Amino acid sequence: MQPIYLDHNATTPVWSEVSQAMSEYFDRHFGNPSSAHAYGAAAREAVEEARGRLARAFLCDVEEVIFTSGGTESNNLAIQGIFEGGHAGGHLVISAFEHPAVENVARYLERHGVDVTRVGVDRSGTVDPADVVAALTPQTRLVSIMLANNEVGTVQPIAEIARQCRARGVLCHTDAAQAVGKIPVLFSTLGVDLLSIAGHKMYAPKGVGALLLRRNVPLHPVLQGASHEQGLRPGTENVPSIVGLACAAVKAASGVDEAAERMTGLRDRLAVRLREGIGDEIVVHGESAVRLPNTLSVAFPGVTGHALLERAGRVAASTGAACHSGSETRSSTLAAMDVPVDVAHGTVRLSLGWSTNQEDVETAADMLIAAWESLRGG
Repeated sequence: MQPIYLDHNATTPVWSEVSQAMSEYFDRHFGNPSSAHAYGAAAREAVEEARGRLARAFLCDVEEVIFTSGGTESNNLAIQGIFEGGHAGGHLVISAFEHPAVENVARYLERHGVDVTRVGVDRSGTVDPADVVAALTPQTRLVSIMLANNEVGTVQPIAEIARQCRARGVLCHTDAAQAVGKIPVLFSTLGVDLLSIAGHKMYAPKGVGALLLRRNVPLHPVLQGASHEQGLRPGTENVPSIVGLACAAVKAASGVDEAAERMTGLRDRLAVRLREGIGDEIVVHGESAVRLPNTLSVAFPGVTGHALLERAGRVAASTGAACHSGSETRSSTLAAMDVPVDVAHGTVRLSLGWSTNQEDVETAADMLIAAWESLRGG
């Protein structure tokens, strides 16, 4: 029998209409967008049409869309680009539980002379804008706080953080990779200066993404090469994936409210079923905070998350972020939230998607409860 896929925060399937939109750009319109002939013109037109569709989906200007290879590159371009790879010095503020695609960029810049402050989060997994403001100095050039945490799903008050930064002349970036397709993400409404997107978190292919860059924000390229993407991201554009990214963005933007409401109901039903089967010892991380509608980070008492998922068989989920889900150590997210080590070790992340249905949730709950009872000798 097919596994029940509850790991949409790690990656999503590609929507059928997305793959269909991409298909003709593999063979029929295969040209290089930089070529002057008809094949190049067709590819270039597709890229620019996709740029316009993405701009409309995220409420930004066409010129503010820079295509990249995904969230990691977008984050590197945004952060290293502001600090010129560390050569310009200055001060960077991030949260204590950023994705490695931000945290490791901060560590790299630290080694090159940039001062970095990591703002803590409360026990519900939320950054306090007042703590961000308190961390600012006259040397602060950028604040980078994720829009939604990839492990526990807590949504951060980015609009308020961005407002406070702008009032003090500090640029603000958000890694929105985990939020797109789950909650509305509008560049103009959030008020940030830079915003990172990853295609494979929003039902587009892996290996494509975008950086939304507000006009007149000075940014230095990280890669050296030709003058593609306004001179900020050299390399021949990945035309099929860019077309797919735009198609997914439009569908996600138009249906996100309905999908969010449905996923919230399924997520909460899953939590209720697990509590009914296991008891109040079960811990839902970030339960009191604003969370992504699809994300349930839950700690099972007296077992490890790895053992539970191995025993559960058909439930395809993870113990945390995919980048370190094979580790038995407490994740940086749960450590930042001051979650006890034994509770952290029992944590499983169950992340639903647009296609998850009631039967999936009920069956997954049954299997997880049975696996827990088996491990506990029940």
